[in-house]
Amino acid sequence: MPPANSGAAALGLGIALAFCSTAGAAAQTAPLSAQESDPRVMGWMQGFPPPPDKLITQPDSNYFSFPKLRWSVCHLREFLPTEEIGRGLGAPVPLDYPTHAEFADLRARIDALTFMPTNGTEEMTWEASLYANYTDGMLIIHKGEVVYERYFGCLEEGGKHAIMSMTKSITGLLGEILVAEGVLDDTLLVRDIVPEIGDSAFATATVRQVMDMTTGVRYSENYSDPNADIWLYSRAASPLPKPEGYRGPDGYWEYLQQVKPEGNHGDAFHYKTINSDMLGWVISRVSGKAVTDLASERLWRPMGAEQDAYQTVDAKGVPFAGGGMTAGLRDLGRLGLLMLNEGAINGERLFPAAVVQKIRAGGDPSKFKGFPTIPNGSYTSQWWVFHNDHGAFAARGVHGQTIYIDPVAQMVLVRLASYPRAQNGFIDPTSLPAYQAVAEFLMAR
Repeated sequence: MPPANSGAAALGLGIALAFCSTAGAAAQTAPLSAQESDPRVMGWMQGFPPPPDKLITQPDSNYFSFPKLRWSVCHLREFLPTEEIGRGLGAPVPLDYPTHAEFADLRARIDALTFMPTNGTEEMTWEASLYANYTDGMLIIHKGEVVYERYFGCLEEGGKHAIMSMTKSITGLLGEILVAEGVLDDTLLVRDIVPEIGDSAFATATVRQVMDMTTGVRYSENYSDPNADIWLYSRAASPLPKPEGYRGPDGYWEYLQQVKPEGNHGDAFHYKTINSDMLGWVISRVSGKAVTDLASERLWRPMGAEQDAYQTVDAKGVPFAGGGMTAGLRDLGRLGLLMLNEGAINGERLFPAAVVQKIRAGGDPSKFKGFPTIPNGSYTSQWWVFHNDHGAFAARGVHGQTIYIDPVAQMVLVRLASYPRAQNGFIDPTSLPAYQAVAEFLMAR
């Protein structure tokens, strides 16, 4: 990865959200523990004014390097322009909780649960896993009732947290809703809906291939290569003034217009964030709305959210459909309930059950390769499907974000985190077995 102060590219959204070029050097050696790197312990941005060595500011271009990352994930709106995903003016619909005594007992029992990490030799407690994975917030809902809720680091009950590439899953959900309702035909080619895509490699991909990330498009996310596409994309997407002499694309959509082919559409799954932004453009074209407005209209308002969310935008006001959203822990729990209950929440249906049924069925596992921590998995509609005994599926984002839905256990689990490294493969060995352990515990209640 390039150094944290790597100039114009680091000012773009590429460092901050879907991929997050966190400080590679710090990640190679043993980083500070979750307790040691707690923003309150570090003293970031405390005081009026904070001491100079405790400032985290945009011009430094390193606000997403560890350990500053642990403060910045709750404060993205202070670094980048955003667009609101409004919850509306009505009262929120409260989540259900057990009695105070029962809630406290459940928390203690869950914290004490033990499990064996993948390929591990010693058991770990649930609570220890939260610190091992630099958890900032954890919410567990079982049979419609909140049974566990904790906040750490920068996140407090009324706070919001960057959800990174979980944004993709919300974009994919909106797309799948439009497909189910007949507004979007996923068999059409991208150029049939967005003719401005021109000769881009996306032009001849179907909408479904974009949704499932089986497009044959060239896009490298090799952070160690200063000429990799991720840095070109970051420069294009940056909402800040372009450097003198810049001649590249301006904004997400201009970048998508010049993407070159690599491989064949439909052959294999390749996790490339530009698919999510292409899908965002398609969704906006057929709906006549920005993805932020559509998320407000179809999800946040009708599900009774208690907080507005927000999403970063490029210099032209286009929302980052691949990783720009920040939201509250409980509202993400509501979104998980909506998926668990196949489009229904608070006694009302928000979209057809076929939407979630399509997602839960998953993509083609034979096209899903290169993810050893999800050996039997697949990917469809921007959601990860585990194909395990519980039929679990998830929204996932770097640094440890997840909405994990276990239909058999009737469980929704939301974790927000600020793990030092940007690859979830380092977190899965202690996370996925922990989720299974708590699911089995809840089923046995």
